Amino acid sequence: MRIRSAKTALAVVDMQNGFCDEAGSVTAIGLPASRLRPAIAGCVSLVSAARAAKVPIIYTRYVYRPDYLDGGLMAHELLPDLRDGKTLIAGTWDSDLLPEMAPASQDFIIDKNRPSAFFGTNLDATLKNLDIENLVVCGVTTNCCVETTVRDASQRDYRTFIVRDAVAEYEDDRHEVALKSMDMLFGHVVALDDILAGWKSEPSAA
Repeated sequence: MRIRSAKTALAVVDMQNGFCDEAGSVTAIGLPASRLRPAIAGCVSLVSAARAAKVPIIYTRYVYRPDYLDGGLMAHELLPDLRDGKTLIAGTWDSDLLPEMAPASQDFIIDKNRPSAFFGTNLDATLKNLDIENLVVCGVTTNCCVETTVRDASQRDYRTFIVRDAVAEYEDDRHEVALKSMDMLFGHVVALDDILAGWKSEPSAA
């Protein structure tokens, strides 16, 4: 399947130091960045191709207030190590995008404090203002922020494409189950090469 660049945006989910650098705070609480780093090369390729094809690029960052009053159940009950380990605090190195993901002036950055990039953000309004119908998604983690964002995109009737070679998860079984679930009901799981070829050749339809 090849996806045209027209009416398409690229969402790069949470490719930030806290998750994807070995010195990040999430590795320090026992969730190793080494499991997520395989997504970096694919994300870099997608960003480069999107820029060349003039596809809007939207980066998301998972960030919290220093007091974690915005942390909700995730940070206070389900995974309190996020709070206790002082992870992902807004305005710190931890919250910064990886150097490989350095945004350009025309790119968009969406800060969020929940797995979905749509929850409590202006992502939907941004996509509508850009006249977007197709959303290509890459980043981390497959079964949490990627899948939750994809599900929410689907509920808003965006045609969503998850790039298998550019997402990663801490455990292989969760990764594969998430891909299967998304591909069945919420979007299309596609190969990186299909996206790159489609944006380069500009087919008339997805």
